[in-house]
Amino acid sequence: MNPDRRLLLNASAALGAAALMGDAFAQPSPSYLDTAEPGKPGDFDFLSGNWKISHERQLKPGEWDRFEGEATCWSILGGVASIEELRIPARDFSGMGLRTLDREKKIWSDYWMNAKFGVVGSEGVTGGFVRGEGVFLSDDMDGDTPIKVLGLWDAITASSCGWRQGVSRDGGKTWDWNWIMNWQRV
Repeated sequence: MNPDRRLLLNASAALGAAALMGDAFAQPSPSYLDTAEPGKPGDFDFLSGNWKISHERQLKPGEWDRFEGEATCWSILGGVASIEELRIPARDFSGMGLRTLDREKKIWSDYWMNAKFGVVGSEGVTGGFVRGEGVFLSDDMDGDTPIKVLGLWDAITASSCGWRQGVSRDGGKTWDWNWIMNWQRV
């Protein structure tokens, strides 16, 4: 796993954004991915364009780091891949998301890298779309503790969308949301 994502997981805690923000974020059930629609070219076309992004990243229970960023996204290869260049100028940070569709399995993979390390994460997070939301789930470890990591694209409209990351330490029954991104099209 990418060192920045590992840092995020270590920083996550028992109190997530759902607790802080009421019922704004539903808790996906463990079988959420079982209802994923088959992936198809163009599923990530909604991201193509330029964006301003408001980030909220949990540092510890009740403490959030808030900052602004921007992104430019492209759909390429007839919609079979999507590239995201994320920039956070105030922190001299840039990264890249790469989403690819396995056309045979009809499953999307989501890979991440940042400019500091220049290495694409070895294992992509896999998933698809469920009722209009992009759901990406992976198994990982936080030290000796097995965890599940969920990346969720939601609230998708022509001018905005959201992405958030959750961690589950109980097999996917509950999620602690530790990174929230609100995207606004420029």
